[in-house]
Amino acid sequence: MSENQKLTDVVMPQLAESLVSATIAKWLKQPGDKVEQYEPICEVITDKVNAEIPSTMDGIMAEHLAAEGQTIGVGEIICRMTVAGQAQAEAAGVKETQAAAPSASSVNAGDSSMRNRYSPAVQTLAAQHGVDLSTIQGTGMGGRITRKDVLAYVEKGGADNQAQTEAGQAAKEAESPFKGLAHANPAVTKEQYIPLSPSPERNSGLHMSELPKIPSIEVESTGGERETLIDVTPLRNAIATNMRQSVSEIPHAWTMVEVDVTNLVLLRNKLKDEFKRREGYNLTYLAFFLKAVVNAIKDYPIMNSVWAVNKIIVKRDINISLAVGTEDSVMTPVIQRADQKNIAGLAREIEELATKTRQGKLKLEDMQGGTFTVNNTGSFGSILSYPIINYPQAAILTFESIVKRPVVINDMIAVRSMANICLSLDHRILDGVICGRFLQRVKENIEAYTLDTKVY
Repeated sequence: MSENQKLTDVVMPQLAESLVSATIAKWLKQPGDKVEQYEPICEVITDKVNAEIPSTMDGIMAEHLAAEGQTIGVGEIICRMTVAGQAQAEAAGVKETQAAAPSASSVNAGDSSMRNRYSPAVQTLAAQHGVDLSTIQGTGMGGRITRKDVLAYVEKGGADNQAQTEAGQAAKEAESPFKGLAHANPAVTKEQYIPLSPSPERNSGLHMSELPKIPSIEVESTGGERETLIDVTPLRNAIATNMRQSVSEIPHAWTMVEVDVTNLVLLRNKLKDEFKRREGYNLTYLAFFLKAVVNAIKDYPIMNSVWAVNKIIVKRDINISLAVGTEDSVMTPVIQRADQKNIAGLAREIEELATKTRQGKLKLEDMQGGTFTVNNTGSFGSILSYPIINYPQAAILTFESIVKRPVVINDMIAVRSMANICLSLDHRILDGVICGRFLQRVKENIEAYTLDTKVY
């Protein structure tokens, strides 16, 4: 083998201090593909979060040594690449053969199965330049949009093109006989047009003005059969494994209390606008709920523990795992030392972690060290939940939707804002008495909020 034909090994990097292995989720570059420095070559998934491995060099992908779905230790070789010097020669060879063989992009021209899958790097780049990814034609495998596609779009004045496209669409709609009607489409004839009634606005839940998002699910055709098949992604597989371990190893029990949050609603309504103007992010109900939970854990520290075969380990730091849902998964980033933060500090942590989760920017350190999990299922309008414990923690608590309803107070009927709080517990560690007292303390803390409560 000549000097120019030497290959460079690419190893599994140390993505975090405690990481010892990761699973190859999907190869983004196939043998023969040209690779630029910092361009992602594959997606990997750990037991906590998924990430992309960028190339550290310019070159051409030579061969994969790890298959998709295979778990590889840190430092082990996952593929080999030819570096830039050899890449140029091989790229020239590729150009010579293009006349005889179709290019990868042309092969994938009709394949759009990955058209709507965006990597965190692409999402970040699009957010920086204000680009609507739906207007870009992807050149990656399965129509996937790459960083290169976004950069090329921006260099060509993508924002102007997008504005022109929107202006053209607006002009067409202005000429439409259906202008002014909801979902009017100039391509639809008058006979085909069926006006849609507007969706009703939600009148319950913490976010009363929001409509629930409809998740987009990629399916593949099964030759005209009535069933559709959805591949289980490595991330979904990791979630399934963790849920199965939690349910099979932890004897769950469940309890619930009802809380009067009328004073809390008044307090938040009083503060939220000024808080948003001053801080730049929302003051949510969840920040008040978390503060009430953290203060209750201080009174009942056994709630902040884990089962360790022949002993129970009570954690000193109160690190709250916050369940955050995305379109296709749920993550539990951690608010470290939540007991040392006030309500405003908790609101900032909630905003930052939720944003990082939905943008795919979570790091392993964001996911580690949780001692107690809090979920906000009420944001979906739920009034009752039976959550599965975040293994190996001792309990998980959910806040349900805030609803107004008649309540008897001092033998009189009053309209109050009410919410349910649900708790799942590890019955090896916790019993009904201690959990009942803990929930009662959470309830007392929430109902103790007044218009004079300080958030700083």
